[in-house]
Amino acid sequence: MSESDKSEKRPGLMGRLRNGLRRTRSGLTEGLATLFVGRRELDDELLEELEMRLLSADVGMEATQKVLDGLVSNLGRGQVRSGEAVLEALRDQIAQVLEPVEKPLDVDTRQRPFVILTVGVNGAGKTTTIGKLAARFQQEGRSVMVAAGDTFRAAAVDQLRQWGERVGCPVIAQPTGSDSASVVYDAHQAAMARGTDVLICDTAGRLHTQDNLMEELRKIRRVLGRHDTNAPHETLLVLDGGNGQNALAQAEHFGSAVNVTGVAVTKLDGTARGGVLLALAERFRVPVRYIGVGEGVEDLRTFRARDFAEALTAE
Repeated sequence: MSESDKSEKRPGLMGRLRNGLRRTRSGLTEGLATLFVGRRELDDELLEELEMRLLSADVGMEATQKVLDGLVSNLGRGQVRSGEAVLEALRDQIAQVLEPVEKPLDVDTRQRPFVILTVGVNGAGKTTTIGKLAARFQQEGRSVMVAAGDTFRAAAVDQLRQWGERVGCPVIAQPTGSDSASVVYDAHQAAMARGTDVLICDTAGRLHTQDNLMEELRKIRRVLGRHDTNAPHETLLVLDGGNGQNALAQAEHFGSAVNVTGVAVTKLDGTARGGVLLALAERFRVPVRYIGVGEGVEDLRTFRARDFAEALTAE
């Protein structure tokens, strides 16, 4: 277990996770116990209410059906039940949907530098996620370098430089409008020369419908492959949890273009649609590495299915 993973077990962090998911939790479970007033069985009316709540949280039809089927299988029909029993069963079913994608990022120390290529659309929180990852790795005692490959936005470069100064890691950048692949190439050379443990490469925020920009991502991957045929070792797709079902379209397009190997879902603290994690898990089965539930470095959390399910259904 990494130092960052250990730190996430500290008292108070589970509370922050629950607080971060409160908007999604409110729509999903608030008043659930009252639905059992005058009702003595898990009937079609209650299942329809649960279905509506799950879909409203952007859990998606496939994952919703799986959760409901699991509830019926676990609880049975026509039996006397309480709201607490349904809530406990709901928590278990949510965790079962998510557990197959609970695969924390494993930085292979045999690969130096271990290259993480981050991709995602504008506004998803990609640059901030890179800064928080750099801070996490530094806290674990790893040396980090960042490639400011978003050469279309000067603000992105400035933001990464601020993170670099904050955590003490170098940021390789070129003037606005430079070739992104050239920045990444230079950074990879520098990281190899310095024996850097982790190289995190930013890229411009792509609209997933723009084929020319997707081709640029493929070019970056080819350039990295000139130094190391295994690089990038992780292609991390950053998704805004508030985008709901649109995140599924992004995952599909980026996945087909650049072979996404992991996902980070951000901004879950500001949305009632955090159930999209279940939709992503059920449809794509791509590992969820991190979730963002706040502004602090510690609020970019290693994804744990049971913790997420408990926070989502906490009373």
